[in-house]
Amino acid sequence: MADVARCPHLAARLSTSSFTEESTIAAESSPSSTSPDSPTSGATAEGMLHENPSEPETRRTSVPGNLVRGALIGAVETVPGVSGGTVALVVGIYRQLIDSASHVVSAGKTLITGPDRRAGFIHHLRLVEWKMIIPVMIGMVITVFTVAGPMSAAVETYPVLTRGAFFGMVLASIAVPLRMALQDREGPIRLRHILAGVLAAAVVFWLVSLPPTAVEPSWYVILPAAAIAVSALLLPGLSGSFLLLTFGLYEPTLRAASEFDLAYLSVFALGLALGLILIVKGLKWLLDNHHRVTMVVLTGVMVGALRTLWPWQDEGRGLQGPGEDLGLVLALGAAGFVVVLILVLLDYRMSQRQAR
Repeated sequence: MADVARCPHLAARLSTSSFTEESTIAAESSPSSTSPDSPTSGATAEGMLHENPSEPETRRTSVPGNLVRGALIGAVETVPGVSGGTVALVVGIYRQLIDSASHVVSAGKTLITGPDRRAGFIHHLRLVEWKMIIPVMIGMVITVFTVAGPMSAAVETYPVLTRGAFFGMVLASIAVPLRMALQDREGPIRLRHILAGVLAAAVVFWLVSLPPTAVEPSWYVILPAAAIAVSALLLPGLSGSFLLLTFGLYEPTLRAASEFDLAYLSVFALGLALGLILIVKGLKWLLDNHHRVTMVVLTGVMVGALRTLWPWQDEGRGLQGPGEDLGLVLALGAAGFVVVLILVLLDYRMSQRQAR
């Protein structure tokens, strides 16, 4: 995703940093503290460095632009089969989202367990890129509450056409993590990377082939379902709406959002928070320490998840051959492919321009 501009004069210091999260906080006031999580590393809302030296320079973002990015993420999260994480990759804020979410989790953990609860809490909150996070969240929330109803109606009324359009969009999006993997400085892609990607694609293909279920939306069902579904926001390719559909909670969740059912939404929000805490730290560690294989696996996840967007399916998710709408589906798929490809190319050109 799009990172904020790097600070060249700190690169050498950061490359030798091996402090843990706790020792960083304890040594925060020391001039020699050069941990990537330390305030002295230059990780601010205006200029933030990532620990992974193999990740390419990426571009800055603006508040209006982030409102639009959040709106796009929120819109696709209401569509079964399309991942908000995929959109975050395409529009250039994926890595910033992961890093900021990780600091929020660290802030909460430090506030509860210490050491130096207050100082540690403030330290991590300062590292969150609020100028990106707040507009994105606002855009997401507004879109979810305004688009959920119409989007659900469109998916139910024109399922073949909507899946065809989004199939083309996600197919073009696969170029993003694949490009990141190819540009990684760890060397050429090896057989183990390819095998990891193929395995990820196979597992996700099997997962999204499971038939949907119907359950009573009780709190003990909503809570774990929301925790699992939030992984779709972090993992490009997996769709939160599709997972909710598998759990039998897609329509109840959209109905709760459109009717402002606070009881349902409160339990759902708690599940989302628990899921973020459990997933975001592991994903950040993978991006920092195993960037290439992580990008290859995410590519495999997106390839396997394309199965959910095959236009012609029966009610049990069984795949069928092309139907009478083949021409229109191909046209919509091609249009979606071109739109996303243009966004990917624009993001790439802007990141390269700012890198220079």
